[in-house]
Amino acid sequence: MSDLLERLRGRGWRMTAQRRVVAEVLDGDHVHLTADEVHARAVSRLPEISRATVYNTLGEMVSLGEVLEVSTDRRAKRYDPNAHRPHHHLVCARCGAIRDVHPAGNPLADLPTDERYGFTVSDVEVTYRGICPTCAATA
Repeated sequence: MSDLLERLRGRGWRMTAQRRVVAEVLDGDHVHLTADEVHARAVSRLPEISRATVYNTLGEMVSLGEVLEVSTDRRAKRYDPNAHRPHHHLVCARCGAIRDVHPAGNPLADLPTDERYGFTVSDVEVTYRGICPTCAATA
């Protein structure tokens, strides 16, 4: 059973066939699929699943805090099941590929007090941008 399925079951989330398929599609490392990509993969496993069901299921998973909604640019939102391990993202500026990264250090602590302007900072999102090896090879 996938980590995401285990977490959802642990929260007492009712596991319908549709919800299970969406969770299975999202399982894995470096998964950052759009809702349409989730739907396309889910349909291959459960042909009768609707786009609305996929969108609603993703919304529920985000509301539960079990999936992150990632917006790294002006492209479609992506869904990241790696919601419980703090991480940042590395994004290809050409194709939009996203990888989870875990750099050493604490970016929250790196923000000097005088740059906080009185804010109580509770979270940090860091996005590294570059060109992935596949895009670099075709340049």
